[in-house]
Amino acid sequence: MFSLASLWIPFTIVAALGQVARNAMQRSLTGPLGTWGATNIRFLFGFPFSIVFFVVVVLVSGDGVPWPAASFWPWLLLGALSQIVATGLMLVAMNDRSFVVTTAYLKTEAIQTAMFGFVFLGDHLTWLKVLAIVIATVGVVITALRPGGEKGFAEIRPTIIGLVAAAGFALSAVGFRGAVIVVPDVSFVTAASYTLVFGLFVQTLVLTIYLLARAPAVLKAILGLWKPSMLAGFMGAFASQFWFLALALTVAANVRTLALVEVLFAQAVAHYSFKQPMSAREGVGILLIVVGVALLVAV
Repeated sequence: MFSLASLWIPFTIVAALGQVARNAMQRSLTGPLGTWGATNIRFLFGFPFSIVFFVVVVLVSGDGVPWPAASFWPWLLLGALSQIVATGLMLVAMNDRSFVVTTAYLKTEAIQTAMFGFVFLGDHLTWLKVLAIVIATVGVVITALRPGGEKGFAEIRPTIIGLVAAAGFALSAVGFRGAVIVVPDVSFVTAASYTLVFGLFVQTLVLTIYLLARAPAVLKAILGLWKPSMLAGFMGAFASQFWFLALALTVAANVRTLALVEVLFAQAVAHYSFKQPMSAREGVGILLIVVGVALLVAV
C-alpha cells in the first residue's frame, strides 16, 4: 500500500536526474572558472532559487516560518561545509578521469553514509549490510585498477580524490538529515525547504568570501558567465530540494543508496555528450557497486 513515507523513492530518483544534469554543467564550467569557481556557481546561483522554493512551499502549505532548535546549527554546518569540500574534490576527479567512473567512485557515498550513520546516529549494521559493503567495495577496487598500474601513484590519484569526495558527501547527507528532522512544528516539505535555504546561504557565504580573498578575478568571471551559471544553479537547487525532501522522510543511507541510479544516468550523459567509452572491466566494477548498494538498501 502506498504511504507518504514512500515518497522518498520518487524524490530521490528525481534528485539524481537533476544532479547528473548539474554535474555535467559544472564540469563544462571548470575550464573557464577553475575548480572552486565552478563549485561556487551551484551555491551562489542556487541560493535565490531555494528562496523561491521556500516561499512557494510556505504559501501553499500554510506553515509559518519555523525557529529551529539550537541543535539545528551544528548539523547544518556539518552538512554545508562537508558538501563544499566534496563538490570541489568531485570536480577535480572528473577532470582527471572518466565522467562515468568518477560517478561510480562517488557512489561509494552510500556505503560511507551507512557507516557514518552507524557512528553518529547508531544505525545498526547487520551481517547482510556488511556483505553489501564488501561487494560494493570490491566493485570500486575493480573499477579503480587499471592496466599498466606500474606507472605510479598518479594512476590512482583520481580514485583517492573520488573516494574522499564521497566521504564528504556522506557526512553532508548525515548532517543535512540531522538538520531537517530537528526543524519544529512544520510539515516535512517546509522543514526540507527551510534547511535548504540556510544550507545554501552558508555555502554561498563561505565560498564567496574565500574567492574574494584568494581569487577575486574568478568571481568576475562567474558573473560574466551568468547565463550557463544560472542554469547550473537552478539545477543544483532543484536537485537539492528533492534530496532534502527525501532526507526528511527516511534515513540518509536509504536516500544515498537509491541514488546509485545516478550511475546509469551518468553513463547516458558520458556516452551522448562526452563520447567517453567504458571498458568491460569498468562495467563489471560498476555492476558490482550496483549489486552491493542495492543489497544495502534491500536489507
